[in-house]
Amino acid sequence: MTAVATQPAVPAAPVERAEPRWVRPALVLLLVATAALYLWDLGASGWANAFYSAAAQAGTQSWKALFFGSTDAANGITVDKTPAALWVMSLSARLFGVNAWSILVPQALMGVGSTWLLYATVRRTSGAAAGLLAGSVLALTPAAALIFRFNNPDALLVLLLIAGAYGTVRAIEKASPKWLVFAGVAIGFGFLAKMLQAFLVLPAFALAYLVAAPAALGKRLLHLLAGLAAVVVSAGWYLAVVALWPAADRPYIGGSQHNSLIELALGYNGFGRITGDETGSVGGNPGGGWGSTGLFRLFGSEMAGGIAWLLPAAVLGLGAGLWFTRYAPRTDRSRASLLLWGGWLIVTAAVFSFMGGIIHPYYTVALAPAIAALVGTAAVQLWRIRGNPAAVGFLSGGVALTTLTSYLLLNGSWQPWLAPTVLILGLLAAAALFFVPHFGRVAAVAGLVVLLLGSGAYSLATAATPHSGAIPSAGPNTRQMFGGGGLLGTTLPGENLTALLQKAGDYRWAAATVGSNNAAGYQLASGKPVLAVGGFNGTDPYPTLEQFEQYVRQGQIRYFLGDGLAMRGSSSGSDAAARIVQWVADNCRMTTVDGVSVYVLTA
Repeated sequence: MTAVATQPAVPAAPVERAEPRWVRPALVLLLVATAALYLWDLGASGWANAFYSAAAQAGTQSWKALFFGSTDAANGITVDKTPAALWVMSLSARLFGVNAWSILVPQALMGVGSTWLLYATVRRTSGAAAGLLAGSVLALTPAAALIFRFNNPDALLVLLLIAGAYGTVRAIEKASPKWLVFAGVAIGFGFLAKMLQAFLVLPAFALAYLVAAPAALGKRLLHLLAGLAAVVVSAGWYLAVVALWPAADRPYIGGSQHNSLIELALGYNGFGRITGDETGSVGGNPGGGWGSTGLFRLFGSEMAGGIAWLLPAAVLGLGAGLWFTRYAPRTDRSRASLLLWGGWLIVTAAVFSFMGGIIHPYYTVALAPAIAALVGTAAVQLWRIRGNPAAVGFLSGGVALTTLTSYLLLNGSWQPWLAPTVLILGLLAAAALFFVPHFGRVAAVAGLVVLLLGSGAYSLATAATPHSGAIPSAGPNTRQMFGGGGLLGTTLPGENLTALLQKAGDYRWAAATVGSNNAAGYQLASGKPVLAVGGFNGTDPYPTLEQFEQYVRQGQIRYFLGDGLAMRGSSSGSDAAARIVQWVADNCRMTTVDGVSVYVLTA
C-alpha cells in the first residue's frame, strides 16, 4: 500500500494518445442527447424572463440599446447587469426575428457548448472516459437544465468560466502565457455577462498555474500578471467606454443610484451581494434578508434540488485525489486539475453559502462544472487504481454518499417509487464495489446509474416544466410552488390595451410604468418602447419627477400605465417612482383598458 501511495495515483492521460474507437460516438451521443434535453419544447416557456427578452427586443430596434443593454429602444434605462448575454440574444433576434425561440435557443446551444468544452478540458488531464462522465453530470444537473433553457445571463457565464478553465489547463501543460491570456479574456467577458461573480474562479486558476506550470517561479508569476492584465482589459474596456460616454447621450445605468456602471459592479451587483447592504434591493433587508446563511445552505430546501445531488461525492473525490497525489511531482497535471476544480468549488460554494445579499437558487449553476469535473475525474482515476483498498473505499463511499443524498432529495410526493429504487440500487452497488471484487464492473455500471439517476430525473422534470419570471427554480414542483415556474413574472396586456399602445403615435415612449417587469410585458406585446420608471425594482432615481415632467411637456411619453408602485417591500433606494405616480394621479386623466389604469399624459 505504501508503494501505491508514493506514486501519483492519478496519472495524466497523454493528450496525443490515440483514443479508443468508442470515444467519438459516445461524445456525439452525449452532445445530441444534451441538445435534445435543452431544446425539447423550448418555446413552452414563452418569453421566459421577459425583463431580458424585452431588452433583447430593444436591441433589435436600436444598436445603441444593444450596446448598452437598454430595456427599451428609446434608451431610457439599462438592465441591472452588464449586457454581454443580451448581445447574443439581440443578435439572434435580429437574424431570426423577435420570438421565444430566437431568444432561448442561444442559451440551449451554450449548454451544449459547455458540455463539450467541459469534456475537452477534463479529457486533457484525466482521459476521455472522465471527460464523458463529467459532461454527462453537467448536462444532467437540474440547475443546468433550468438555466440552459432560460434567458438569464448565467448560461453565458458558465460557458465562459469553462472556457477559462480550458485555457488554464492548456497553459499549465507547457507554461504557456498565451493560453493564460486566453483564460483571462474568457473571465473578463464573463464579467461582462454577470460582473464580479465571474471573478470567483480566479483564485483557483491562479493557484493551479502557480503550483503546476513547468517554469521557474519568476516566469510563473509574470505569466499570471499577463493573465490578470487580460482580465482587466477584456472587462475594463466596456467600463471605460460607458464611463467616458456623455451621460446625457446614453441610457441611465439601471441598478445604480448615481448612473454609474462601476457603482453597479461594486455595489448592488458586487460587494453588496456579500454584505447584504444593497441600496435599492427589494425583498431582502440590509445585513442579510435572503434566507439562512451557513455551511449547509446549499443543502437547504431552496437550493438542494438544483445542485446538491453530487456535491458530497465531489468533495470526497477532491479529498481522495489530493491524498493519492500528495507525493506527485510539482508539475503533476492531475493534481493541478484537482486544485483548479476544487478551488472553483470551494470558493464559489463558500460565497454562496455565507453571502447576506440577494441570492437565488439558480445561481448555483456556477457550481455545476466544478462538481461535474471532480466527479468525473475522481471516479475514473480511482477506478484505475482499484487494486488499492483505499481507492475502492473512496469509490464505494462516493456511491453511498450520492445514494443517500439522492434518497433524501427524492423522498417526497413526486414519483414516490424513485427514492427507494435509488436507495436499494445504490447501496447494493456500493457494497458490491467494496466487498465483491468479482462484480466490480457490474457494480461500477450500477454506481454510474445511481450517480445520474436522481439528478437526471429532476433535470427531465425541470425541462418538462415551463418557466417564467425573474427567479426560476429547478425541479418538478416549481409550477405548483411558484406559479409557472418562477417569481416576478410578467403579464402580457389584453388586445385593446396592446392596440392602444401600437396606435400611440410618434412618441419616444408609447407609455411609462413603474418597474421593468411591467414595462417588459407592455413592450413585448406592442413592439413599442415603454419606459421602466425606477428600473427593475422601481427604486432607481430615473427618471426624477422633474425629468418626467419635462418628458411630458416635450410630448415624449403618451400614456402612464398602472395605479401604483409595481414593487413593494424596498428598504432603500430612490422614491422618484412614488413621486411620479402621485404626480400622474393628481394631474392626468385616467381611464381603464383591459383592467389596467391608463393615464393620458398631456402637456
